[in-house]
Amino acid sequence: MVRAAGLEPVLLSMMDSALVVDGLRKRYGDTMAVDGVSFEVAAGEIFGIIGANGSGKTTTVECVQALRQADAGSVRVFGIDPQTDRASLRSVVGSQLQESELPNRLRVWEALDLFASISPTSADWRELLADWGLAEKKDAAFASLSGGQRQRLLVALALVNSPRLVFLDEMTTGLDPAARRVAWDLIDQIRLGGTTVVLVTHFMDEAERLCDRIAVFRQGRIIAAGSPQGLVDAHAGDATVHFSTDEADLSWLANSQGVERIDRAGSRVTVHGSGPLLAHTAATLVAHGIAPLDLRTERKTLEDAFLALTARQGGTTA
Repeated sequence: MVRAAGLEPVLLSMMDSALVVDGLRKRYGDTMAVDGVSFEVAAGEIFGIIGANGSGKTTTVECVQALRQADAGSVRVFGIDPQTDRASLRSVVGSQLQESELPNRLRVWEALDLFASISPTSADWRELLADWGLAEKKDAAFASLSGGQRQRLLVALALVNSPRLVFLDEMTTGLDPAARRVAWDLIDQIRLGGTTVVLVTHFMDEAERLCDRIAVFRQGRIIAAGSPQGLVDAHAGDATVHFSTDEADLSWLANSQGVERIDRAGSRVTVHGSGPLLAHTAATLVAHGIAPLDLRTERKTLEDAFLALTARQGGTTA
């Protein structure tokens, strides 16, 4: 389930839970960084966490992995309590943290070999080298890697123990657009291999492309949750359709299904509404003998939904 402010719990249709977080709280001095967060991640899904900088995303996933001690609440990872059974947790979890470093002189292959040697269920790190575009940098020292190459190495290290659940925090930061697309395809492959993914990101297109469900964080709380399209439908605002026509009287268009408002500037017409607005508008226009060549819709995105949600309430938290 996911509990957000003003929302009822949403029960998952999938049978097994990889992660259950209930009432998680973490305070730093006078700042409540995580304020009663509850959510559930089903085994085999990609679950996204988005929010402004300082909204509590990273603190939450660090508490979930027992990298920080939560002040209150409970966490279960495949039934494991991270605080009391860290050895079992490390056998099922992989983690790529937002800020990670390795010794400057450590070579790429040495890092992967080292991590594999301490894991009882390690993957073939040579395959990870190829998968994450690091084969040509196998002998390079960590200090010589570019930002994007370091990021790819850290993700590969998160996968070297063949985890059942992997946390990826700002996974594609520093990657060029082509490398980001490759990374997205690899995340799909990770999930197809049976690994559950918790993805923390500030790239809305990435969350919309990859995630089955998303939790939106603000000031340490989840303010909205659901599928990417569900969030868009609920929070991104009206759909719009644009076209041009010299037809003087369009009053009949207001009766088309889903139409809420029509704006006009000369021959340019903008129709505001909801639902499959483009289809209904097109059908009505054709029925009245109008077939504009420039008929198009302005597709709403997760970014529109995110901006609408966060614009309603200002401020961030550490």
